[in-house]
Amino acid sequence: MNVLLLGGSPSAPSTTWRLLQLVGERLALPGHRTQALQVRELPAVALLRADLHDPALAHALAQVAQADAVVVGTPVYKASFSGILKTFLDLLPQDGLVGKLVLPLATGGSQSHMLALDYALRPVLASLAPRHVLPSIYATSAQLPWDPERGLLPAPAIGARIDAGVAQLVHELQQLAQHRAVQAARPAGAHLAVSIPA
Repeated sequence: MNVLLLGGSPSAPSTTWRLLQLVGERLALPGHRTQALQVRELPAVALLRADLHDPALAHALAQVAQADAVVVGTPVYKASFSGILKTFLDLLPQDGLVGKLVLPLATGGSQSHMLALDYALRPVLASLAPRHVLPSIYATSAQLPWDPERGLLPAPAIGARIDAGVAQLVHELQQLAQHRAVQAARPAGAHLAVSIPA
């Protein structure tokens, strides 16, 4: 299955992006393909003008369309998700996440911002018609220390949340794959069959 890591941080290096990469590494272990998309790397003028003819922007939207699941990561600013992520999500069609699984991630300076995922980001994601928006994962910067040699070292509590979130996404991807296999095996027109009484 194809998973898109969608990064909404405007800065680099970014704790949010490091968290997304960690989740991507965990998803790759059972064989899922991951692709990366950092919104900040898209042409700013094309993004702000919603220029859908821009090649880079068109490719980014195609990445979303082709994904089976999208892991969305954002820093929290002023009790909401990043403006650059909102600008990109606004470019998606009304059913831009239809049939897809979505795992929201966020990082912030304190635990007081953790509800921003449920009150700000989740409604926007839900409005794009995903198959399922999984429980959000929020972590503070202090819970995600970075070691130049060993990489991201999540604190035990948030590490357990990350493990649980990845496990649920893997399970949901398996269910989605099975559902699609059943649909593909069903004879054409089978859903149109009508039982006629004798």
